[in-house]
Amino acid sequence: MRKAEIKLTIELDDNNVPENITWESTDAENKEALAVKSMMLALWDHNYKNSLRIDLWTKDMPVDEMKRFFYETLQTMGDSFLRATGETNIVEDLRDYCAHFAEKMDILEK
Repeated sequence: MRKAEIKLTIELDDNNVPENITWESTDAENKEALAVKSMMLALWDHNYKNSLRIDLWTKDMPVDEMKRFFYETLQTMGDSFLRATGETNIVEDLRDYCAHFAEKMDILEK
């Protein structure tokens, strides 16, 4: 059996607010840690039938980039849900909401 690892490193200030976030993967072409400004990690706990989540962002994450990050995350969640379930109707609804979100957040491509 093949194994792969994903490593997250979070540097915190004295108030436990993230200052730097890096990630690296044993399967990545680039073997060095890459800096990011925000992350969302969601895991499914089969025993308790609930989600476990970690959402972090650095104190210098720009608000406009956070809006775009949420938009793109919602879009890719739709892609993942479609691949996992084949539920096209609800994914179309999610895409409609994503378009609404992008319009309200003023992040549509001009």
